Amino acid sequence: MTRVHDMGGRYGDGPVRPEPQGVPAFAADWHPRALALTVAAGGLGKWNIDMARHAREALAPRDYNRFAYYEKWIAALADMLVSEGLVSRAELTDGQGAAPGPEGPAAGPVTVQKVRQMIANGAPADRAASAPARFVPGDRVRTRRPAANLFVDGGHTRLPQYAAGAEGRVLRVHGSHVLPDRSAHKLGEGAEPLYAVAFAASALWARPEHPRDEVVLDLWQSYLEAV
Repeated sequence: MTRVHDMGGRYGDGPVRPEPQGVPAFAADWHPRALALTVAAGGLGKWNIDMARHAREALAPRDYNRFAYYEKWIAALADMLVSEGLVSRAELTDGQGAAPGPEGPAAGPVTVQKVRQMIANGAPADRAASAPARFVPGDRVRTRRPAANLFVDGGHTRLPQYAAGAEGRVLRVHGSHVLPDRSAHKLGEGAEPLYAVAFAASALWARPEHPRDEVVLDLWQSYLEAV
């Protein structure tokens, strides 16, 4: 089954229309507030970036398709707050807290400066891996098929469907990083070597508009096999 968010190369969704330079970063007044609220809530330490991405991908397909970008963020944030026991559905519906707020690293007021610093710092995902890198730049590799999470049925993965079973070449070794397929589901970090892999457009799609173009994807070692 095609994942609703996995839209790369899918027909029928219309062209990609890049916004011109100079367009404001936020199209509505509430968008920066949505970003700030998401960052502040993430500072409570109850989830990581992979869990947050999975929460957005797990929205009901009809909602995912009709929601704008930051509507997806707010809807997913609400789901995570409830699933982690930080608020109840009744509190979200009523807009009134029924109990003291949660304790955590970011408990208490979160100022604009704190949010700016949290965004600037990010959350580095490089880690020591339990296995060495199997590939080096120039190696030919093939992605696994199907593009599915091997640990959780229907779970989060960073291997896009359009690249499943495609052959490419390794451009760069990024070191070792947290494996999202595990991290998104509280299965540990499972750090693996991460590679930048280049694919010819003709290797990904049957009738690409520009066959000689290349698409570069960052892919974990368990997504790949030697050719």
